[in-house]
Amino acid sequence: MTAAIAPESAFLRAGFFHDPLTVVDPEVAGFLQKELERQGGHIELIASENIVSRAVLAALGAEITNKTVEGYPGKRFHGGAEVVDQIESLAIERAKALFGCAYANVQPHSGTQANQAVFLALLMPGDKVLSMALAAGGHLSHGAKPNMSGKWFDIEYYGVREADGLIDYDQMADLARRARPKLIIAGGSAYPRAIDFARFRAVADEVGAVFLVDMAHFAGLVAAGAHESPVPHAHLVTCTTTKTLRGPRGGVILGNDEELGRKLNSAVFPGMQGSAHLQVIAAKAVCFQEALRGDFKAYGAQVVKNARALGDALSERGFKLWGGGTDTHLVLLDVGAKGISGDQAEVRLGRAGLTCNKNATPIDAMNPKRWTGIRLGSSPGTTRGFGAEDFRVVGGLIADLIEDEAAGAAGGAALDARVRGVVENLCRRYPIY
Repeated sequence: MTAAIAPESAFLRAGFFHDPLTVVDPEVAGFLQKELERQGGHIELIASENIVSRAVLAALGAEITNKTVEGYPGKRFHGGAEVVDQIESLAIERAKALFGCAYANVQPHSGTQANQAVFLALLMPGDKVLSMALAAGGHLSHGAKPNMSGKWFDIEYYGVREADGLIDYDQMADLARRARPKLIIAGGSAYPRAIDFARFRAVADEVGAVFLVDMAHFAGLVAAGAHESPVPHAHLVTCTTTKTLRGPRGGVILGNDEELGRKLNSAVFPGMQGSAHLQVIAAKAVCFQEALRGDFKAYGAQVVKNARALGDALSERGFKLWGGGTDTHLVLLDVGAKGISGDQAEVRLGRAGLTCNKNATPIDAMNPKRWTGIRLGSSPGTTRGFGAEDFRVVGGLIADLIEDEAAGAAGGAALDARVRGVVENLCRRYPIY
């Protein structure tokens, strides 16, 4: 029974501390339920997504969200921080243990803000940066023209070889020697192959640049030992805790240089952000602990195995994979050769319950409507329990739909319904929550 409210507290709604969302705001509760049903009934193939544990969800919804702090553990600008200091310190120590580094900042609200903090700590507006071109698989926050990084800094772009879709290391080195950048960035959002971190570091040392690796997409694979770690090679590493790390949406900065660490702490706060999102930091601590468990190694290995199975199934149907395959969770599929756009493929797959995103390929212009690729990821399906054979089935479904779309959608609604039936059976076999 809800306690009576004293007359002087009449402004406080009865049940404020007790009523569930379904009572307080049934409209939003209804939308959230629909989204849960969508996730449960679709096969998620967007490479930047994953499915968090119930424990991570609990941390994200915990009462720690009520607390405001600025600064770092032991040096806060608000009182009452003794407990949240312990939580953030725990998250930091777990991140350092997970990635084998001496420094970690767990406060960035996103991977983009982690990258922005690196720019703020190390560069002045107008300084030269060398990064992967967006169409080649780079990221907006690495110097793309619409982004702050591209507006405030002088960006040179290296790319991939059109013949095989692999990084052109010779071009990268030649550009670095000519441009003498202060920062060189490796990593991106749509490059499926392993990166030669040692070669990048050698070039950075040669030209006197800081070497940053953005491992937002493959951080979980590094944690699982399924991908080489950039930490021994890079001056700094940024990542997100979602995607392959299977945690909340937020960023992290890692490194081994304590002096750089002090600069980065100041760049995050007060340079880029104000109050820390403590509920997200608590959820980061939980996902780090989950990734430190032995079963996470098996998960990471299966993510890569499943991505390769998906790619193989598509290759066997005559589809081109940029990079010739994958070493990660990610497959970049060329649909332009089939005569359709990435946008068309995304819509057609979505109707049948296969969620993906259109993506630029190395030969595309900047207009998203004209992109000729779709980006596919294996992490969410692997979290559900999908194995390699399941992903081969999914690959066949994708091929059926794209080939039909290219042929003028002759199969139409009937094919969509057939594929949807297979998708629903897989989703029932591997339920979430």
